[in-house]
Amino acid sequence: MPRITILGTFVADLAFRADRLPTWGETVLGSAFRMGPGGKGSNQAVAAARLGANVSIISKVGLDEFGNIARRTWADEGIDTRFVVDTAEFETGSSTITVHETTGNNAIVVVPGSGFRITPDEVELARDAIAESAMFMTCLELPIAIVRHGLALARSLGVPTILNPAPAQPLADDVYALCDYITPNETEATRLSGVMVSNAESAARAAEVLLARGARTVIVTLGEGGAMIKTATLTEHVPSFRAGAVVETTGAGDAFNGGLAVALAEGKEIVDAVRFGCAVAAICVTRYGTTPAMPTRGELSASGLLP
Repeated sequence: MPRITILGTFVADLAFRADRLPTWGETVLGSAFRMGPGGKGSNQAVAAARLGANVSIISKVGLDEFGNIARRTWADEGIDTRFVVDTAEFETGSSTITVHETTGNNAIVVVPGSGFRITPDEVELARDAIAESAMFMTCLELPIAIVRHGLALARSLGVPTILNPAPAQPLADDVYALCDYITPNETEATRLSGVMVSNAESAARAAEVLLARGARTVIVTLGEGGAMIKTATLTEHVPSFRAGAVVETTGAGDAFNGGLAVALAEGKEIVDAVRFGCAVAAICVTRYGTTPAMPTRGELSASGLLP
């Protein structure tokens, strides 16, 4: 069981289903509501743990009910929480997710809360666990300074790094240089590169920009369009999988990243690792929610999506 260490946040997901988004000042009637565990770091940790990895999470949660949900979730999934800091000063984060009731597409507002308050010294507490890891992964639901610190720490210890640049925000070239793998979706790749991404060809152009800024491997996820891989010597499009009717796309990116991290930690080559991540995401979108939608290794094997 390879060890994967994830620096990220937990938030409580408040998910509403409706046939459209309201405009400013407008109220629309929804058709359903669910509350559950979420947050990119936590979702990715659960995804990796369910796929068989030995997962440690570095995070900060409040001493409140949402924080209790985080602690119960991680305990249930067998995730190492030695590097989760409890705080009475800041509340645990939350997100509001509006899901289109027929397409399953989503729009999200996230407030990271206590997770956004983690300090470099608190990240340093996990130094030994990071050093023992096969992969280190983080995202942009954290201050850029913390993301940079985590990536630099992992790189200094010889551990490969994955940055999921979500939600997208401008990054200095020194951050790209710390990324062995960077995994934007279409929207994020567009914002980061300045290239409008709408298909595999434009994804490759955007990836070329991010490579030039210092990233070693760029993987642009394209939803039902699969994923585009770009390195200095490789350009390859990996098609998506279909595991059933799409119920909700929320969490698909986290499922992909969790799967990618596990596959790379297990020594899979990049194309096979991306296929693995795409298959995990394909199962995720057939289910409601984010954390609850992450498939187990047994479910992935039984799906028949991979050889």
